Amino acid sequence: MKVVVSTHQGVLYDEEVEYFVVHDQEDGEYAVLKDHVPVISVLEFGYVKLVDGKNEIYISIISGIVEFHDNVATILVQEAQSGSSLESAKRNLEAARKERLERNRQETTDFTQKERELREHIKNSGAGQL
Repeated sequence: MKVVVSTHQGVLYDEEVEYFVVHDQEDGEYAVLKDHVPVISVLEFGYVKLVDGKNEIYISIISGIVEFHDNVATILVQEAQSGSSLESAKRNLEAARKERLERNRQETTDFTQKERELREHIKNSGAGQL
């Protein structure tokens, strides 16, 4: 069966697996094998464990939906990061979130500074005065 995990930044995972396990902190977990009945579920905070033979990949997730139909799982999430273990996936997600928040904070600070400079230039130019 095929599993596709996507965020607004692009596709994080698109591979064939034997089965996957979905875990949500609020609703518990369930596994999906080939030819499983169709499923749609909502995830707040959790992870997806993808298993193909002896290979396991964990994807830590924040806010998303899971749809499984015709042996294709589509997982659309707000934020996600993968790892070889659940702990590494969580660490990767936390690091990515911290980096994004710092970048947003810096961009906001830069915007605030530029706005201050623009107001000062307008004031000094005497624009709008008769």
